[in-house]
Amino acid sequence: MKNVFWFVFGIASGFVLAHLVNKDPRGHEMLAEVDARISEFTERIGDAYREQEARFAGAVDDAVTAAGKAAEKLTD
Repeated sequence: MKNVFWFVFGIASGFVLAHLVNKDPRGHEMLAEVDARISEFTERIGDAYREQEARFAGAVDDAVTAAGKAAEKLTD
C-alpha cells in the first residue's frame, strides 16, 4: 500500500511541477521542444512499423502466390 501511495504521489508531483514550469515562458518553450521531439520520435516509430508491416504483407502475398502455383501444378 505504501508503494502505491508513493507512485500516486510521484505522478501528482510531476503534474504539479509540469504546470508550474509551463507558466514560465522559458519553461513553456522547453516543454514545447520536448513535445516536438516526442512527436517526431513517435512519428518515426509509426513509419517504421508501417514499413515493416508492408514488408510482411508482401512476403505473405508472395508465399500465397507460390503456394497457389504449386497447388495448380500438382492438380494438373
